[in-house]
Amino acid sequence: MLVSETPKSGITTLPPPRRGMSSLFFMSSNKSLSSSHYSHSSSFAGTSPSRTLSLSMMEENIENAEAVITKWDPSSSSYTKVTFIFQQSRKEAEEFLKAVKTLRSAMHVLLGDRFPSSKIVIAQNLMQLAMKRLEKEFYQILSASRDQLDPESVSNRPSSRSSKFYDEEAEGRSDDELDIAGESITEDERASVLAMSDLKSIADCMISSGYGKECAKIYRVIRKSIIDEGLYHLGIQQFKSSHIQKMDSQALDNEIKKWMKAAKIAVKTLFQGEKILCDHVFAASETIKVSCFYEITKEGATILFSFPELLVKTKKVPERIFGLMELHEAVSDLWPETEAVFCSESTSGSKLQALSLLLKLGDSVRSILSDFGSTIQKDSTKILVPGGGVHPLTQKVMNYLTSLADYSIILCDILADYPPPANSSFHETSFKSSMPDEGSTPAVSVHLAWLILVLLCKLDIKAEIYKDVGLAYLFLANNLHFIVEKVQQSPNLKLLLGEDWVAEHMKKVKLYASTYEITAWTKVLSSLPEKSLEMSTEMAKECFRRFNIAFEEAYRKQTSWIVEDRKLRDDLKVSIAQKLVPTYQEFYDTYMVMLTEEKNLELLVRFSPDDLGNYLSDLFHGTSTSLSPTSSSFPPRSCLPL
Repeated sequence: MLVSETPKSGITTLPPPRRGMSSLFFMSSNKSLSSSHYSHSSSFAGTSPSRTLSLSMMEENIENAEAVITKWDPSSSSYTKVTFIFQQSRKEAEEFLKAVKTLRSAMHVLLGDRFPSSKIVIAQNLMQLAMKRLEKEFYQILSASRDQLDPESVSNRPSSRSSKFYDEEAEGRSDDELDIAGESITEDERASVLAMSDLKSIADCMISSGYGKECAKIYRVIRKSIIDEGLYHLGIQQFKSSHIQKMDSQALDNEIKKWMKAAKIAVKTLFQGEKILCDHVFAASETIKVSCFYEITKEGATILFSFPELLVKTKKVPERIFGLMELHEAVSDLWPETEAVFCSESTSGSKLQALSLLLKLGDSVRSILSDFGSTIQKDSTKILVPGGGVHPLTQKVMNYLTSLADYSIILCDILADYPPPANSSFHETSFKSSMPDEGSTPAVSVHLAWLILVLLCKLDIKAEIYKDVGLAYLFLANNLHFIVEKVQQSPNLKLLLGEDWVAEHMKKVKLYASTYEITAWTKVLSSLPEKSLEMSTEMAKECFRRFNIAFEEAYRKQTSWIVEDRKLRDDLKVSIAQKLVPTYQEFYDTYMVMLTEEKNLELLVRFSPDDLGNYLSDLFHGTSTSLSPTSSSFPPRSCLPL
């Protein structure tokens, strides 16, 4: 029985068809629906028997569809208002979808064969009723299955198992079957797979009936709320630049670590899971599935990537580089998934945002490195480190470079094809990398070696502050030795600079030490006569006096000088003793006999050869010490090995 002829159906007064159905329900020509051709009273006068039979079959198909569709009219009874077909009986759900398909086929025939417009209107009204029911079912499944259809569950489900289940469901699997290709699944997995299958069936039906937009709207509203809620629970929020500027370093580091963890889940789970679900549900329409995913994720993706973008705009202090490198690594690691998830033209904005962020992070890291080199060059502090010890700038720079070396893999990527930011005499050929199978020196090695060279040049300038030339060279030896030791103590930094670099700079340390010895002890050594020179008693007495004065002066100054590294300190003492003590021993043994009858001999010969070694052990501890008035009053101490 037709809808127009059945009062109980309650659909004879339904409104005109929706905008989305116009292409399906109406002919493009007004002439085709004119009363001259299709008036109800005259349209079948003189029609052929085959046409009459076709109309009869269409009426029967529409009546069959009406029986199923109107049964689930929410306005027909309180039962159908609160009951859902797909929840109540999958068999009836399949019958309902088949009824809609039958109705749709009948409408195509009615339109194509130019049957009476009254029949088309009846079918249109019935189709609208069916679509309202499917909208309600679609909404209910999405709402009731929030837990089963969360992005994590969808993204982690093996695709092969799900696809086999969908295929078998389409062939009419019973509700009691729980095995998939010989594997058992949990109730939650089963509920999730069934929900996805039902959503796809409804979406396919609505899209083919011209109601794709209505279906997509419901999907977008519910699924966007799930994605937004997921991002909220991950701690993803919209920051302001002023907020980041006010954070201390610890708080900012915590936010960076939290963001990296959240971003990984957001891209690999939330966005990827939503894309899988969206692609499955709207497989029937490329346009709808792309637009849905775009609308659902665009705001969340923008907020997600906004935090690092704000960070690169903040003040570029040296310490900020480590957080930026970690962010660069995180975004780089997520790039394959980001590119795959946001692969469509409409979602390319999110992909380009991530790519732009990656480039900005790299630029910021390079900028900080360049600024750090400039800061070293422009350092104008006049700090005179007591005793020629290690300068604070040396400690600061080397600690920074040691930390940078721990990020060598990231830096290799960021600094690739970027030369050091200043023109200098340094070139990568000034040191050799010990890394095997490398055709050329890595960019990160060149940058770090360049920064050390900038530091060494600045130390040369700072050494000029010392008025004593010997102390200036001791200062250079101390600082360069500290630099080399820091390199050797850092496996990563040593690997980047290479064994040859270490060996070359250790030679320079020895050269500085040798120059210090020459300038600081020449006066003492020159006070002693040459071996071949024969001297009178008076000349010998004068040599002892000159030696006493020169040694006392050197001792007084150099006990206040400092060498912090124990090995370097001992090496210097041994080297000085080897040059000084044997020469003095020979002079002492030769002329002491001549002076045995001299009065106040202890004032004339103040040092025995053994005393010299003991006094030399006082050097380089940074505490000024006065000499004892006589050798006999010198306190006992272990003698330095010669």
